[in-house]
Amino acid sequence: MPRVSKAQTELNHRRILEVTAARIREVGVDKVSVPEVMAAAGLTHGGFYRHFASKDDLVARATGVAFAQREEEYRALVDSRGPEPGADGETRRQEAYRAYLEGYVSESHRDNPGTGCAVAALAFDAAHVEQGTSDLREAYLDGLRGMVEGLVSCVADDEEAEKARQRVLVDLATMVGAIVLARATAPDGLSDEILTAVRDSLLAAPPAS
Repeated sequence: MPRVSKAQTELNHRRILEVTAARIREVGVDKVSVPEVMAAAGLTHGGFYRHFASKDDLVARATGVAFAQREEEYRALVDSRGPEPGADGETRRQEAYRAYLEGYVSESHRDNPGTGCAVAALAFDAAHVEQGTSDLREAYLDGLRGMVEGLVSCVADDEEAEKARQRVLVDLATMVGAIVLARATAPDGLSDEILTAVRDSLLAAPPAS
């Protein structure tokens, strides 16, 4: 059998992580199996341990990938607007933050957990692992901390960071709660009501700064 190149090995490794990051957000950690992930990545089950020490190792690393994907999307949103003044006296960063809020509390995000935020999708899994027994909880905490810091840095300068942090924490908890409830109640009409009410409330607040 021909030896797999280093570049191909890295591509395979990344593919496994991306497949797992999507699946754990779609169905939860317990319902994802190593054979399923490897097959979805186009690889054999036997090659798994050349990449990861265990399923827990895979899940923890995939959780980091899931958080990184969402951070990249938000930073791209900010970069697309730049620092110049925007409409209605808001900075482009504030406009980007509002666009992020609107996209987060949306029907599209509710209906596509596999490409959505790991904070909402993996909250149950992270809450129900015993501390010290799994790398998932630490990966979740690291990802959440990074997400908070990233959002704060995008909406405020250093001197306004503490004020902005409080706003980001409240907004994030509100958004995550809305998505969790909306997914739990879909397709009942109450699900749409929750999204609409929370989205309208968040967007009615003064710009984050």
